[in-house]
Amino acid sequence: MTKIALVDDDDNIRTSLEILFQNEGYDVVTFCDGAAALPALTSSPPDIAILDIKMPRMDGVELLRRLRETSDVPVIFLTSKDDEIDEVVGLSVGADDYITKPFSARLLSERVKAVLRRARLGNVIETPTPGSDKKVVSRGNLTLDPNRHICAWKGKPVKLTVTEFLLINALAQRPGFVKSRDQLMDAAYDESIYVDDRTIDSHVKRIRRKFREIDNEFDKIETLYGVGYRYMEG
Repeated sequence: MTKIALVDDDDNIRTSLEILFQNEGYDVVTFCDGAAALPALTSSPPDIAILDIKMPRMDGVELLRRLRETSDVPVIFLTSKDDEIDEVVGLSVGADDYITKPFSARLLSERVKAVLRRARLGNVIETPTPGSDKKVVSRGNLTLDPNRHICAWKGKPVKLTVTEFLLINALAQRPGFVKSRDQLMDAAYDESIYVDDRTIDSHVKRIRRKFREIDNEFDKIETLYGVGYRYMEG
């Protein structure tokens, strides 16, 4: 059973969403703030987490920062209608999607299904057999399997969020070709979501850092200032 964690300080929202997702067959756990949620989500990660941004004791952005230290659990943020800065900050620290309050329960349910579809993770790195899966991308030391959301560098797994995986996959599809930030936004986000250049830059910075944790000489993602990024051939 797919497990959803709901973290929101509004009792009515927690209750209504808990009923909604339980009726749809999910296992649901709820928390009233980030401080209460962090130990549980760290020790027993859900399949997806829905986090309110503004909460007492520990807000959603800080909770996600802490979670990203050890977990790549997909995250959807709930944010107030006018808090665009919160949306940008939330996405830049690794959220996979956001939805503004007040929101349609049906829309949130569809967003959850979409993120879960993209975020089905594999746990074993395998060397793809030529011709066995045309969708597997192999670029020198880089292996990407979009079907299982698996990324490997020199045979070692690289744990990426859904958004990070979509970005590196978009770049690696055509090595040597420049992808503008707008093109990368289109590759990584639903058309209903707008993010600015800083968000894409933050994602790329985190991707580089994760690869360099495995190989400190990793330099395959090149920045072309004022233009975009490209994955280097060879």
